[in-house]
Amino acid sequence: MNRSSNDDEDDDDCVELELLPAMPPAKSSKHGFPKLSASSKALVLLPLLLLGFIYLFVYPKEFELQELMMSSCGQTTAAGAYTAAPRRLAGEPPASRKPDFRLLIGVLTRADNYERRHLLRMVYGLQLAAGDLTAHVDVRFVFCRLYKDDQRVLVPLEILRHGDIIVLDECEENLNGGKTYAFFSAAARLYADDPYDYVMKADDDIFLRLPRLLASLGAMPREDAYYGATIPCGSMDPFREYMSGMAYALSWDVVEWVATSDVPRNRTVGPEDRMTGQWLRLGGRGKNRFNAKPAMYDYPLPAPVDKCSHEFIPDTIAVHRLKDNPRWAETLKYFNFTKGLEPSKFYKIN
Repeated sequence: MNRSSNDDEDDDDCVELELLPAMPPAKSSKHGFPKLSASSKALVLLPLLLLGFIYLFVYPKEFELQELMMSSCGQTTAAGAYTAAPRRLAGEPPASRKPDFRLLIGVLTRADNYERRHLLRMVYGLQLAAGDLTAHVDVRFVFCRLYKDDQRVLVPLEILRHGDIIVLDECEENLNGGKTYAFFSAAARLYADDPYDYVMKADDDIFLRLPRLLASLGAMPREDAYYGATIPCGSMDPFREYMSGMAYALSWDVVEWVATSDVPRNRTVGPEDRMTGQWLRLGGRGKNRFNAKPAMYDYPLPAPVDKCSHEFIPDTIAVHRLKDNPRWAETLKYFNFTKGLEPSKFYKIN
């Protein structure tokens, strides 16, 4: 490929070392060393070259510095999806403890909500990177088939960079027209060879505090389980109605049942959280239920506006209805989410 002069200037910091052309031999004085013949030079250089090759193959690790220098000159590695398994630093032995369980969180959103996904990647990515989670967590953003030309370019860019998107080709974008059913069915199919213990459906306007969620969910049975915040708002009985659509989890066996049973397949249209509760009631599923209230609630609003909300509490698992950035900022501030920020000459934040 031809390169412009600007390209050469941009790569000044990454230039390769080149051998300078040999200088013509200096004339020997009457007291200098005699000049070596070509054959004599070869006899001197040959052992040195041999020694260099031996060092290269016996100690290949010494040359990893070259790879690091190449990566700083513009080579990049593919970014993985947001995931949290027992984490360790480079060079440390693998952790002996296995995750307590595996959780898939499917954040149901819309393809055009690029800014919201960016925020959620930061919120969940920071929690996953902390390394203090006892379970394996994967976060995926879920929407139906792409229908606009810009989506067909921008979404593939996200997939290339983050690898955390599931596109449900079997549905058109909707809220209560079968998208949740399509998600659970797709999860059962996509992860059949490596199943999770739980699959959670979550809205994109909810803040999940992962350590609290995992501690709560970890106490649940691994089979026939249904976890969330009960509806109606005033009820604490998980068997009365159903779990709020803000976020609820099903155990893997229930997810498989959803994907194969005619009960949910024939009942996909309607308020999605209520339909899920109806599936389980008609199919006799979800006998192990857990209500996470009051630790799961809506953003604090006056009671006449939202009866499912209350003030922030320290043991919060989830805050719902974070419809705009000011609400997100207030919520994250309450939980001191930026406490890890170190002082720096590059910014001053009051």
